[in-house]
Amino acid sequence: MGFKKKQMLGFGLILLFLAILLSFMMFTLNNLKSSMTEIVENRYDKVQASMEIRQLFSRSDREILFAANGANKEERAESLEIINENHSLIESKIAGLSGSLNKAKAKQLLKEFETQYASYSITEAELIQKIKSGNSSDNLSSLMDDQREKRTKVISTMDEFKDYQEGVMKDTLSNSKQTYEDMIGFVIFAVILSILVISVTVVWMIRSTSKDLQSITKVIKNIDFKNLSVIPRIPVRTTDEIGDIAKSFNDMAESLEVYNQKEKDFTEKISEQNWIQTRVADIATMYQRIVDVEVLADRFITRLAPMMGASIGAFYVKRGEGVDMRFVKLASFAGDGEDSGRREFRLGEGLIGQCALEKKSKVIEDIPEDYQLVTTGLGEVNPKSIVIAPVVFEDEVVAMVELASLEAFTKLQKTFLNQVLDTLGITINNVEGRMEIERLLKESQAQTEELQAQSEELQSQSEEMQAQSEELQTQAEELRMINEQLEERNRETEEKSKELQVAKLNLEKQAEELKLSSKYKSEFMANMSHELRTPLNSILILSEMLSDPNDSKLNEEQQEFARVINSSGQDLLTLINDILDLSKVEVGKLEVVFDEMNLSELPELLHRNFDHVAKKKNIDFIIEKSKNVPDIFFTDEQRFQQILKNLLSNAFKFTEKGSVSVQIKKADEENVAQWIQTKGASNWVEIKVTDTGIGISKEKQKLIFEAFQQGDGATMRKYGGTGLGLSICREFAKLLGGWVIVDSEEGQGSTFTFFIPSMPEGFKNVDEAIAASPEVAAANHDDSAAPFGDQDAGMMDEEDRDKAKPFCNKTVLVVDDDHRNIFALKNALKHEGMEILTAENGFECLELLEKGNNIDVILMDIMMPGMDGYETMTRIREQSKFEDLPIIALTAKAMKGDREKCLKAGASDYVSKPLKLDQLLSVLRVWLTN
Repeated sequence: MGFKKKQMLGFGLILLFLAILLSFMMFTLNNLKSSMTEIVENRYDKVQASMEIRQLFSRSDREILFAANGANKEERAESLEIINENHSLIESKIAGLSGSLNKAKAKQLLKEFETQYASYSITEAELIQKIKSGNSSDNLSSLMDDQREKRTKVISTMDEFKDYQEGVMKDTLSNSKQTYEDMIGFVIFAVILSILVISVTVVWMIRSTSKDLQSITKVIKNIDFKNLSVIPRIPVRTTDEIGDIAKSFNDMAESLEVYNQKEKDFTEKISEQNWIQTRVADIATMYQRIVDVEVLADRFITRLAPMMGASIGAFYVKRGEGVDMRFVKLASFAGDGEDSGRREFRLGEGLIGQCALEKKSKVIEDIPEDYQLVTTGLGEVNPKSIVIAPVVFEDEVVAMVELASLEAFTKLQKTFLNQVLDTLGITINNVEGRMEIERLLKESQAQTEELQAQSEELQSQSEEMQAQSEELQTQAEELRMINEQLEERNRETEEKSKELQVAKLNLEKQAEELKLSSKYKSEFMANMSHELRTPLNSILILSEMLSDPNDSKLNEEQQEFARVINSSGQDLLTLINDILDLSKVEVGKLEVVFDEMNLSELPELLHRNFDHVAKKKNIDFIIEKSKNVPDIFFTDEQRFQQILKNLLSNAFKFTEKGSVSVQIKKADEENVAQWIQTKGASNWVEIKVTDTGIGISKEKQKLIFEAFQQGDGATMRKYGGTGLGLSICREFAKLLGGWVIVDSEEGQGSTFTFFIPSMPEGFKNVDEAIAASPEVAAANHDDSAAPFGDQDAGMMDEEDRDKAKPFCNKTVLVVDDDHRNIFALKNALKHEGMEILTAENGFECLELLEKGNNIDVILMDIMMPGMDGYETMTRIREQSKFEDLPIIALTAKAMKGDREKCLKAGASDYVSKPLKLDQLLSVLRVWLTN
């Protein structure tokens, strides 16, 4: 029986018993009502009528006696009138009773009363007539006696009628009482019976239902919510609603298992990609400032082997050309002295030589037992897997890498190795180019010194010839010989000059190669920026949405997780920007623009941006500015503010209690001269940032200005950070013509002093100082444009967004080949009330536009397969109907000039990734409202 039928049957029985009980109670109450109605409205009225008749009869009798015994004429007339009125009333009362009687005895008694009263009425009429005639009471005595006898009979009959009616009323009342008592007993019995029946019905319903529900509850309680890969199933025993619940739960469990598996797979892929990108960036960072191939080989194999899980490895570099070409081992990892692998090999010699010849990687799983052993302190073991990979540059193998591991190499490790080796060839070529340039430069210097010595020798000989002019005249033959020697030496000098010219051409060629190498490095940094910013864009947008307490359906703990993810993404973005800044400074091509700035506004600016930090950490923040500091100062304001931001951020980060103070004063040029050249500056300013934090030991004060360095490992673990801030500060200070020094004592706090000159004319060699190159020149275009003062703008954007809702019912077309970006943008824009269409490349975008969709704005990614964003925007603008359609270009590969290129191709505006949601919404609001 189904759950619904059980409920209907149970409640139907309950209603049936209640209906029977209610019907009986209504029937009994109706009987009681009839009895009470008869008592009150029938019997009581009849008794009351009989009493009134008797009272009227007695009154008439008294009036007759009064009229017959000494009443005067007027009183007699009045009494007779009363008697007549009473007679009429009695007759009407009798008539009323005769019509309402329903008992035979009552009718009989009333009939007797009527007969007796009629006889009495006749006697009464005779008596009244004689009284009217004036007869005395003696003459009326016989008639009065007859009247009294008849009156007695009438009263007796009336009393008998009244007593009968009262008896009937008592019997009816007794019956009603018995009926009430019977009803009470039946109601008690019916209620007890109903309770029993209802209880049995309810118990039957509950037991039949709870048994199935308990089986469902038991299965649900056994679910391990931390592991949804295997969810228990509910056995389906019935075909009712509970059975449907069990089936639905089983279907849901199956869906959850599938979703959980997909989520695990996706998380694993993201983790693998992050693992690869992090280590590729680590290797790329290691390449910096390496000018020797042997150093590169040693650092590379030492860094790569642990990342690959290798226990032993070797690095070979190509030497020679043609028949003399060979690969020589320059470095090894965990090798056993001189026996760790071959010292050198040629193309085709052994498996490694064959791999170099074929330019292909090879993985060996079946290792012979007599193969090179991995040596430990306890003994030697055979490797389980070997990978041999070539390093290719311009379709030529320039190096070979061989790694061996005690475990089989995973697919992730092989992918990581391929990505690392793709850039290693460029790095090896760059380093070898630098080494060749240095060698040629040294040779050129040696030849120059030799020519200078010869020139000095010629000059000395010329002086001797002039001093001995007289002697030369007498020694003409000797002079001729000397002239011949001079001519010979001149010819030698010309030949050496030609050799120097050839060396100069070689140097120019090497310089071109170095420039090409710098270009490759720039492209690598830009591509790295794109590959890191693209997934970071999705992370920042989605985590920002999830952490919003007004819109998110997550609990507080999950919102905190989302905020941590967003904060970590912002930290990673900062790290990327710092690395790009450091790279631009390193190659000497960071753009600086000297312009005037107002130093009088600096204290207010610092208070506005760091007061909240001081308040949060409960420490004092003090700013002192001397009166002799000039208000107008000439420098690059953006880099100047970035230096102060880094110094103050470090001060607050490493200060737990006490204070952070900033002292701004005019610097003493003699004091500055001991640190840096002071020529060319109109005046100098000294800015001291002092804190009461952890301090820095003397031996670590030079180390902290190097990239990726902090005081020690404990500091990095406790306070976090990348160690790039102070390195960037000093490099930026050098670009501005200034310097940064530190004075600190461990445990007592630190004082960082920033010396900066006012340069109205900038640097004289401005072409060399600020020549901007395309490498990542625009990487910080959007983020670093305003290091201070963005808070107010953000608040205004929030207020404007609350005042207007321009996104409702608007359709946006998102064109991007990255599904993560599409997912993030789709959810973010849907939240604003927009309709979303998506396309993965330019062809799909054009197809959607041709279908006539009512599209209000297009978000266009630039780097896409097939048809990129530039060509797509150009084709859209070629159609006249789309001339005014807003197109916003989005890209993570922010190269210098990309903005102008996008606008020229047809973009209405340009936003670089990773996107800031408020910035994107602000741009959309502008174009949708206009």
